[in-house]
Formats: sequence, C-alpha cells, structure tokens
Amino acid sequence: MSVAISGLYISITAILVVMFAMRVIQLRRKHKIGLGSSGNEELRLANRVHANLVENAPIAMILLLVAEQNHLPGLFLHILGIVWVIGRILHAIGLTQGRGGYHLGRFWGGLLSWLVILILAGINFGYFFFSLG
Repeated sequence: MSVAISGLYISITAILVVMFAMRVIQLRRKHKIGLGSSGNEELRLANRVHANLVENAPIAMILLLVAEQNHLPGLFLHILGIVWVIGRILHAIGLTQGRGGYHLGRFWGGLLSWLVILILAGINFGYFFFSLG
C-alpha cells in the first residue's frame, strides 16, 4: 500500500525540523554559544521553536500515516497535512515575533496543530470502533 500523501507531509515536516535546527546553529555561531542559550533570548526562542516542532511532529505524523493506511480519502489527508504545515509555520513565527509571549501566530499555530492531532486521533478511533462490527 502506498503512503505517498503522508510521506509528503512527513517530508515537509522533516524539512521544517532541519530549517529550525539550522537557525539554532546559526545563532550559536553568531553568539559563540556551544550549549544551552547562555541567557541569549533569541537563541532560547529558536531552541523552543525547534523543540516544540520535534515534540509535536511524531504523534501528528504517525496519526496521519495510520489514517492513510486506513484509507482516509486523499482530500482529507491533504487538508489535514496542509493545516498541520500552516500551523507549524504560524507557531514558529508567532513564538519568535512574540518573544515567547502571546502572539496570534503562536496561538493559531498551536491551535491548528492540536486540532489536526485531535481530528486524526478521532478518525483513527473511528476506524477502530467501526471495524469491530
């Protein structure tokens, strides 16, 4: 069975992980900080942007993959994948621009990301319970 659609969004997410990690590396070099953030707010925020994606991506991408394997129609997979990517980008922008405080991008990015996770969890629950009968 092909998992091309979830593979697409897993790949996009992987690219975001690398991009966010590269930002951390650039800031480490710029400020000559090898470990942690040494009180540098810009580096601390970049670390959190990267870490937050790494914390949320595995469950979202596993749920997307399982939904595709359970034959969720491609249109729904794409909608959820696109909303996921938009949410993660909004969260990164909002966390950075809001300097760790409230920012609409952070709010909507986090909300969209959690909605995708919860919707996929619900869909996968549905596949389980309806396959029992």
